[in-house]
Amino acid sequence: MKPIVSIIMGSTSDMPVMGKAAQLLDDFEIPFEINALSAHRTPAEVERFATEAASRGLKVIIAAAGMAAALPGVIAANTTLPVIGVPIASTLDGIDALLSIVQMPPGIPVATVGINGGYNAALLAVEMLALSDERIAARFAEFKKGLANKIVKANAELAEIKYKFKTN
Repeated sequence: MKPIVSIIMGSTSDMPVMGKAAQLLDDFEIPFEINALSAHRTPAEVERFATEAASRGLKVIIAAAGMAAALPGVIAANTTLPVIGVPIASTLDGIDALLSIVQMPPGIPVATVGINGGYNAALLAVEMLALSDERIAARFAEFKKGLANKIVKANAELAEIKYKFKTN
């Protein structure tokens, strides 16, 4: 089995956030890999990873980083694959990482999800993959239906809660 999604994080301390991405990809039965690479501490390895990613069969890269958060941008600068950046709340509540990732220069786009948004990053990767894979598209459509059904069920449960002055 060859990975089509790569989850890259600046440090294994990011695993609590990125584990959610891994679990979602696993649930969708999408082959993926996980590695720790640092734009500042292992720059040659990051460049090698990014330049070889497409030839290895990867289709989407999810890159998480905190603080200066250069990892997603450095990867995006060295590949033609879509890169999804996940800002990690390590300092300044993650605002520093968010701004570092979202403020990329023209020509080097990085799709960016919310702070600690590993789960949504994986969903965005699933959406991208669904464009060219009918099996993934069908699973994703079922997933979206499930989201709607959860809210319908929650609203029905709320209707059963009684309060003296509740009007619905």
